Amino acid sequence: MSFPALKIGNLTAKIPVVQGGMGVGISLSGLASAVANQGGIGVIAGAMIGMKEPDVAKDPLTANLRALRNEIEKARQMTNGIVGVNLMVALTTFSQMVRTAIEHRADIIFSGAGLPLDMPKHLFQACEEKKEEFKTKLVPIVSSARAASVIAKKWISRFNYVPDAFVVEGPKAGGHLGFKAEELYDPAHALEVLVPQVVEVVKPLEDKHGKAVPIIAAGGVYSGADIKKFLDLGASGVQMGTRFVATHECDADDRFKQSYLAATAEDITIIKSPVGMPGRALDNSFIHAAREGNKKPFKCVFHCVHTCEQEKTPYCIAQALINAMKGNLERGFAFCGANVSRVNKITSVRELMDSLQHEFDDAMASLSKSVQSMFNGNKS
Repeated sequence: MSFPALKIGNLTAKIPVVQGGMGVGISLSGLASAVANQGGIGVIAGAMIGMKEPDVAKDPLTANLRALRNEIEKARQMTNGIVGVNLMVALTTFSQMVRTAIEHRADIIFSGAGLPLDMPKHLFQACEEKKEEFKTKLVPIVSSARAASVIAKKWISRFNYVPDAFVVEGPKAGGHLGFKAEELYDPAHALEVLVPQVVEVVKPLEDKHGKAVPIIAAGGVYSGADIKKFLDLGASGVQMGTRFVATHECDADDRFKQSYLAATAEDITIIKSPVGMPGRALDNSFIHAAREGNKKPFKCVFHCVHTCEQEKTPYCIAQALINAMKGNLERGFAFCGANVSRVNKITSVRELMDSLQHEFDDAMASLSKSVQSMFNGNKS
């Protein structure tokens, strides 16, 4: 059985899989275009996207905007599929990055790490100022039904704009997490609980405004069977990050990818990130040194995140993630999802998508057998 398509407005992904936006530099045009070419939704991560630009330390805003434009354009040259960008609300350059993504016709902007309460304003301003009709879809990333409700009410009351979709990200995700540390292992915050809650909040919106608002489940989604599970819970698609790191097309250094292959469940740790959120990462000597006080406050050159207090912070999160992306893990660390220990080989994006389809088919067949067995039992 083929995957059901994921429709977001006038966009249709034949495979209901969004590749998570992974910064810094883990998902750029290479990975995003490969996913889009296979029928999924590829996503370029905007966080410190200008890290390789020569002027990034002197003029980070210009460097990041230029790099975002270039990555969107490169992706467009490699695919006719759906390409989105992930922009964190906490970025100091958020407004400018949103405008740049819209004006360069990103199909979708996914936005979390805060509530993107003003995103529709940037879309309308771009249309008005450029005298063009931009059709970029706006998709908030939330970790609760309450957050989804707050954003929807604000967008509708202020801009008469209903969100085009929601990504619901649970506590098993990689990188920065929208939960308190004590909530990460609380069953009440499990993705299996959150998805139906957000579906329930969104349904009245759809009915009232006559617009479909698909829910995309994220955080700990690993297999085709997981995809089936969350579709059965009311989601229209899923977002996956960790498995896409272990692909040839992923934009990270091979040493970064190899750290995933070598990871055990015991290697996963929760850090207190300089940006003020908990984060899931692979434990290493750099993290140990930071915890033991062997890292010192630094002189900030990037000014990338509003919530980072560099005078109190033992290391620069941007520089640590740049080092990791380049494979220098002794000077940084790799963010990862909760299922990273299940990754055992590097594959192509095509092979990964095929395996998800096979796993989905197996889960459907297993369900069919169970139903048939129950039916036969009842007959006898």
